[in-house]
Amino acid sequence: MRRVVVTGVGVVSALGLDREEFWCGLREGRSGIGPIEAVDCSALKFNLGAVVRGFHPLARLTEKEAGQMDRSTQFAVVAAMQAVEDAGVPVGGERTAVVTGCSVGGKCTEDETYRQLYQEQRTRFEPLTIPRAMTNAGASCISMRFGITGPCYTVSTACASASHAMGQAFWMVRSGLVDSAVTGGHEAPFTLAMLRGWESMRVVSPEPCRPFSKDRRGLTLGEGAAMFVLESLEAAGARGAHVYAEMRGFGMSADAGHITMPSADGAARAMRAAMRDGGLAADEIGYVNAHGTGTAANDMTETLAIREVFRRPPPVSSTKSMHGHALGAAGALEGAATVLALDRGILPPTVNFGVPDEECELDVIPNVARAVQVEAALSNSFAFGGLNAVLAFGRVGDL
Repeated sequence: MRRVVVTGVGVVSALGLDREEFWCGLREGRSGIGPIEAVDCSALKFNLGAVVRGFHPLARLTEKEAGQMDRSTQFAVVAAMQAVEDAGVPVGGERTAVVTGCSVGGKCTEDETYRQLYQEQRTRFEPLTIPRAMTNAGASCISMRFGITGPCYTVSTACASASHAMGQAFWMVRSGLVDSAVTGGHEAPFTLAMLRGWESMRVVSPEPCRPFSKDRRGLTLGEGAAMFVLESLEAAGARGAHVYAEMRGFGMSADAGHITMPSADGAARAMRAAMRDGGLAADEIGYVNAHGTGTAANDMTETLAIREVFRRPPPVSSTKSMHGHALGAAGALEGAATVLALDRGILPPTVNFGVPDEECELDVIPNVARAVQVEAALSNSFAFGGLNAVLAFGRVGDL
């Protein structure tokens, strides 16, 4: 079994259009939540989202390439390009894998197609409608961009999609099935139909989300992508690559319970599985990037799970308070926050935090980032359907 490290990170998010802009937003405790402008929200009960602003696909893609991709796929490919450039290692061929997470696929394409069908009553549509809308478009376009002919697929497990994808990519590199992997998640859910669907669940806050705060009112939707290059520690060391963090372990579980209500037991089992897979003891974990959606049920349940796993819980924060809940991309954005925290020795905060909640008794790093160098961390993802995925990362230091 080989040790696996992260040598490339690419991010497109509401906090910025690359890794460093994203990190600056996290470090400064800056919220990327603002008005949703691409959709008329006047008839909805909320109008805020963590929207990727200023994204111009033609800055990195040709007009033909961009035209063949949904907004979600554009995010994926641009983030992957950043990650590969950052890693500085050629990827391609059958010894590299692509594993991406995406929950809802090309919703912008679907929404526009249905508008044309039902509003304009068109009978002919763009020939690439299906390839643009398919959930695996990100993985396929990344493989074609870099000539990657190894394992290539997409995991779709709601809000745990990216973490499941990253965990499986990690296992493939660790076992020697492949030498490297491009992995992460992407999402672009801001369409009227999606927003109406979320409104009907009554879990979206009309204000910026306040994870773990007693006055929390729900989640804030987000969009974006984060992609990573994984390779063996030996290969990274041989070429003197910068290593952001080591991917130590991956754990997953199913609640086998309610379709939307989370289970503390299921979450705890996934955290323990990740630590066990990585050979980590609970007292070695110095930070947890929480799923932390800002809903009443999730935050309380996740607190119970963390307190069950850790006798003395480490600092915990929800970066969704800044980049929103990006659904299938959530685990990737939060994975990026976690590896950068290990790399830079700063723990990102939970912003918008107001009133402490006795049912969420944790050190949530309220509102201001904390300069602390920790050696290992967890990133939690807990999805509708009772699907849980947890990634464990560790600091490597100088090679």
